[in-house]
Amino acid sequence: MKNPLKLLLLSTALASAFVSPGTIAQGKTPAPVKETFATPDNALLLTVFLKHDQSRPLPELRHQLEQQEFFKAFPPAGVEVVSWNITMGIGHVIVLRLPASRLVAVNLALENTAWGPYKTEFYPSYDYREIFQAAQKKAREST
Repeated sequence: MKNPLKLLLLSTALASAFVSPGTIAQGKTPAPVKETFATPDNALLLTVFLKHDQSRPLPELRHQLEQQEFFKAFPPAGVEVVSWNITMGIGHVIVLRLPASRLVAVNLALENTAWGPYKTEFYPSYDYREIFQAAQKKAREST
């Protein structure tokens, strides 16, 4: 498989297959968080697209989010919001940083509280900035 994105998505899917059986049952609330923090060894970035249901007015969507307790549940504990933007024509574009162990909690929070007002899309990624900057520095020094 030569496509790095496909490889990343496949590895994320495979990793989720090895989640402990206790986390498989998808109840209303994820398990309590132990003090887990994102570190360079366990962190991933997750870009979440919450696409508005454009067939319904915004106040109706907002009311449903409140009824489903979206604002209480998202983001779950142990998950950092790196950025949260509204993109016209799409909706919310949220970048989260989290330890891999919190991926299930993020998924459950969105399934339980955002579905209906939004259609969701997820894109796992990693921070490439330092790799790019090192390559750029090397290229500029060689000239």
